[in-house]
Amino acid sequence: MKSPAASGSNDRNSRVERLRASRAKDSEDKTKRALDAVNGLLRSGRRITVSQVARDAAVSTWFVYNQPQVHQAVQNGITAQQGQVQGAPVPAARQVSPAGLQTDLALAREEIKELKRERDRLQNRVRLSLGAELDEVDRNELVERVQQLEQRNTVLRQELSEARDRILALEGRLRETEDDLTAARAGLRRAMRAVPSQ
Repeated sequence: MKSPAASGSNDRNSRVERLRASRAKDSEDKTKRALDAVNGLLRSGRRITVSQVARDAAVSTWFVYNQPQVHQAVQNGITAQQGQVQGAPVPAARQVSPAGLQTDLALAREEIKELKRERDRLQNRVRLSLGAELDEVDRNELVERVQQLEQRNTVLRQELSEARDRILALEGRLRETEDDLTAARAGLRRAMRAVPSQ
């Protein structure tokens, strides 16, 4: 018969394996959608950007940047589009125009905003993941830790009580010493008065 600890460990391992398989399938689906988005943009002649691929594929820009296959496809698509533009005759006035630069700047700003939103989403997921891990801590470990803390608390209370007793005893001795000192001074003054002056 399996112990409860072994059974719990097996359950946790199987959950982890199912989670890994689910994540791998999700990643494959996202990769396919992103690659299809790149090809669709190439065919339609629309400008390829990380943000545009992410929107068309319904994935995050973080995924596009961090999935090597997708990122390489985006880079290849951008290079291909640049080659097409360079091969076509372009009027000199349109090669570097303020409006084009403004558009590029606006796209870059939008991409930065999307990256910040994705960063915030990932930070939230990490917090939730850590919370879930803490929730899965073995209950027996928590009970044992609480018992250790209670024992330590009992020891500290005993030490505090003993320290208070020592302080009271020292205060009593201090009062006795002060009384003896006061009596000695009074006796010394009487003795000095009793000595006849020459």
